[in-house]
Amino acid sequence: MRSLRPALVVVHRWFGLAAALFLFIAGATGALISWDHELDALLNPQLFSANSGNAGLAQIPGAELASRLEAAEPRLRVGYLLTEVEPGHTSLLSVEGRVDPASGKPYELGYNQVAVDPVTGQVQGRREWGQVSLSRENLLPFLYKLHYTMHIPPGWGIEFGVWLMGLIAIVWVLDCFIALWLSFPNWRSWRKSFAFRWGQGGHKLNFDLHRSGAVWIWALLLMVAITSVSMNLNGQVVRPLVSAVSTLSASAFDSRQPQPPEKPIEAVLKREQIMALAKAEARKRGWTEPAGGLFYSSAYGVYGVGFFAPGNDHGDSGLGNPWLYFDGKDGSPAGDSVPGSGSAGDIFMQAQFPLHSGRIIGLPGRIIMSTLGLLVAMLSVTGLIIWLRKRRARAPR
Repeated sequence: MRSLRPALVVVHRWFGLAAALFLFIAGATGALISWDHELDALLNPQLFSANSGNAGLAQIPGAELASRLEAAEPRLRVGYLLTEVEPGHTSLLSVEGRVDPASGKPYELGYNQVAVDPVTGQVQGRREWGQVSLSRENLLPFLYKLHYTMHIPPGWGIEFGVWLMGLIAIVWVLDCFIALWLSFPNWRSWRKSFAFRWGQGGHKLNFDLHRSGAVWIWALLLMVAITSVSMNLNGQVVRPLVSAVSTLSASAFDSRQPQPPEKPIEAVLKREQIMALAKAEARKRGWTEPAGGLFYSSAYGVYGVGFFAPGNDHGDSGLGNPWLYFDGKDGSPAGDSVPGSGSAGDIFMQAQFPLHSGRIIGLPGRIIMSTLGLLVAMLSVTGLIIWLRKRRARAPR
């Protein structure tokens, strides 16, 4: 195995150089977006704090807010809503443009989120989530999308940025094992691979921060790398691999052909009808959480109803929130997503985002993942410093 070491050093070095910038950005942005909702609300109170205050006044149901907004602006369709929000908070609706009869293409709205006061129905603000902009309104969504796409634009139906970060994550998974093997050149002196020469500083401490720092958090780094592959290349890589060893339940969308934006599937049933069907089904299943959110996918003609208390729409602990899906034309059941149920493969897939975000163990997990993001950025910088130092040492004098 010793004869392999020089080759593995080269592989580790060149992967590190190729991926350093991407991993630095992903780590630094990951540290911030662990708190995306809180930071977004702090920067943009007009989008998150209702002008009516937090006195616990009666709220307009989310479905009615959506209908009012669509009536006031016929060019848009509400795609996602919350049925109720925490007192003092706005209701942030996701919207998309309806098809313009004149052009046959969706209207360019210039925004895809609308903040509405749930007590008065007043529109407090609009923004385009994911826009390339460093303005206060767009900063956190910009960083969130930068984290997993680098804002590389899609083309020919391919999400190039998502694919790139997924491919980097695959190589990162492999490099985790290479780096671990390289970190223990002599098993009899294994303690050195966990030590930090704090008193010596300089290049020795930089080397220890890179090697020993990575050894201490190796399991977390591997988990983040694997979950990154799962979220960026879910259908292309991970689901086929998992399905080879465990049966995966079909989703509500697997058997449906998505329609292009210019040919959306219009819903026949109203939101209130779907909500009634979902609540009835939840009662049969013995669920106690209220129906907290509803979306409609015009590409698939499917409604989804999520069950969670106001303020828990992000799924702040465990494997997330349960969802029921219904056909938008006749209301027939289209499937479900129930955390903790299904095959071992189903549960593995359900755990990917909760693990990656740390939300699987609530607030402590988010703190851990935020810290880990900073450490990933640190490993990228220290690795680059090691390479630069060795390059200068090899340069002719």
